[in-house]
Amino acid sequence: MATTSAEPQNKKGFLNTVERFGNAMPSVTMLFIYALIICWVLSLILSYVDFNYYLPANGTGAEPQKIEIINMFNYNEIVKFIVSSVSNFMSFPPLGITIVATFGIGIAERSGFIKTTLKKLLGLISPKFLTPTVVLVSIIAHLVSDSAYVILMPVAALMFYAMGRHPLAGVSTAFAGLAGGFSASFTPSKIDPIMQGFTQNAAHIMDSSYVVNVLCNYFLSVGSTFGVIAMCWYVTEKIVEPWLNKNCPVDQQLSNDEANELSVIQPIENTGFKWAGLSILALIVLLVVCLVPEGSPLRAPDGSMTSSQAGIMKMIVPLIFIFFALPGIIYGYITRSFTSSNDVIKAMEEITKSLIPFMVFAFFAAQFLYSFGHSNLGKLIALAGADALTTLKIPAELTILLVILLVGLLNILITSATSKWAIMAPVLVPMLMAVGISPELTQAAFRISDSAVNVSTPMFPFYPLIIMYCCRYYSKTGVGTLCSMMLPYTVGLFIVLTATLYLFWWLNIPLGFESTYTIPVINSVAP
Repeated sequence: MATTSAEPQNKKGFLNTVERFGNAMPSVTMLFIYALIICWVLSLILSYVDFNYYLPANGTGAEPQKIEIINMFNYNEIVKFIVSSVSNFMSFPPLGITIVATFGIGIAERSGFIKTTLKKLLGLISPKFLTPTVVLVSIIAHLVSDSAYVILMPVAALMFYAMGRHPLAGVSTAFAGLAGGFSASFTPSKIDPIMQGFTQNAAHIMDSSYVVNVLCNYFLSVGSTFGVIAMCWYVTEKIVEPWLNKNCPVDQQLSNDEANELSVIQPIENTGFKWAGLSILALIVLLVVCLVPEGSPLRAPDGSMTSSQAGIMKMIVPLIFIFFALPGIIYGYITRSFTSSNDVIKAMEEITKSLIPFMVFAFFAAQFLYSFGHSNLGKLIALAGADALTTLKIPAELTILLVILLVGLLNILITSATSKWAIMAPVLVPMLMAVGISPELTQAAFRISDSAVNVSTPMFPFYPLIIMYCCRYYSKTGVGTLCSMMLPYTVGLFIVLTATLYLFWWLNIPLGFESTYTIPVINSVAP
């Protein structure tokens, strides 16, 4: 079995150019360090400039606030920055969310529960509906985040291979479904509160009282699922698989041991899965029972279960932890993958190691966000950009399309959704708020584009792993092979997700809970 990919000999061409340019870029963390330096230098220069932009007053009878840039090199500001650096880091929107949710996923993954669940789901497949089932399972699998790439890809390839179809078509189908799951899914995941945290913080640049519901894009996400499944089904069977059969003939055979490892579920695993599944059912019943009373603390003061003030909305992340940790623990003890409480703790510790790069990134990103907001550069850019958009009289529909295209271009080089939104949210959200476009709509546009492009950029961090899986069947798989294989899905996801957004907009269907498409336009000129 081949374990290495054959790199293209010809280093010319668009894909190789993108790959070389992306590899030459500094890490995402260094990008934020550079951004922090640029922010401080700009604050120094622009603090001597008088701008005729005003932030409308929030309170009745209050005066509009003139935008003045604060010099971050001022002695008092330097002291304030150093003093607040730790609190900036600790209050970084996705930090706690990511760590807590990852703890639960780590327990479920280390116990083997996630792997068995995916094999169970894929084992229910009929040959006729193989492709849409793999897409559906992949969409659901986005709940486990990065773990899905490790588990789902080889299983999907094996399923296609066992049914006489091209195994790389299984890989591409699962990959596209996972990407689509970022914007199209039946269930919330840890990405929802992460996005919401950045969006709400960015909205506070213009309106400190603005609240973004953690499930503000949920209805759009559910509605997009059907189009994503249909599109991936068509692209796989009509475009990608015929191309693979013609250009990438299978030249590797799986050993029986490998096949058994990926497809066979042991009796003890079945038992563990049954009891773990029952625990999930019990949790759902318990949650429903707790939600029924009108005075339940899980409801908002007005009795609503969907308001941002409702306890159930505030505990999405802890619920993700519980719904992964409890079945993972039960499965682990039954299958003996866990023999003591120390094993559970080790599972949480081991998956936390994967978060170290993210935590380093979070520290510097937090300092940049503080400086960007505190210096008033965010307000200035937002109001100046909004003023330009108003002058150009660009319709909101075209503005959102331009945002989708902009994110898509940036995504070729920066594939991390968290990193991109940390950069873009403080600029895009307040700027579009100033021209009457809601933060919820801006976030939806970002998520659409991010989903579509991830699958076809060589900068995606899981590309080497996916290429390795492909090489099990086609030893000449390289970056160009995978990009070419996934490009039709990118086009399809762009079309389907964008069309669904505009359909929702046209029919005035809410994007999610407590979401709108437009807000009052902010007058930023001198009173």
